[in-house]
Amino acid sequence: MADTRIEKAYQLARDYEKTYTGCSQSVVAALHDAFDIRNDDIFKAATGLAAGGGAATDGCCGAYTGAIMVVSSLWGRDRDNFGDIEVGLRGNFALIMKLRDRFIREYGTIICRDIQTKIFGRSFYLTDMEEFEKFEKAGAHETHCPEVVGKAARWTAELIIEEKLGP
Repeated sequence: MADTRIEKAYQLARDYEKTYTGCSQSVVAALHDAFDIRNDDIFKAATGLAAGGGAATDGCCGAYTGAIMVVSSLWGRDRDNFGDIEVGLRGNFALIMKLRDRFIREYGTIICRDIQTKIFGRSFYLTDMEEFEKFEKAGAHETHCPEVVGKAARWTAELIIEEKLGP
């Protein structure tokens, strides 16, 4: 039987992205809500990661980075064990590579502008208002970005359950 948290994470992420925008925060909020693990510091820290970081689109997809933040908060190196390379880095990195592989299989990349190009046939420079308006008119927050964000939340929820990281 399928775990309902997977579909819940997918639907919440789509809804949050469509309603509020902010791909990284939408993934974080959806996963927190689906797994009842709310952490407002992680949510807040995800603010600037949207659209490749500061909406520049030349960095990693915000949905991907939001997913990384949640996974790392569940299995990452804490400050008291800063020197623990095995658990902190190598264990975490293997999990993050699983997420990366899902993005690569689906989109061929983890870079925001390249995902845009695959979906829209071009990328948009979102800090320019004219470009942002074109992005919105192309269905960015109506359909396309919510789907990317939903998939990122779904894949991360599957990973959390598979690896027994969550409650």
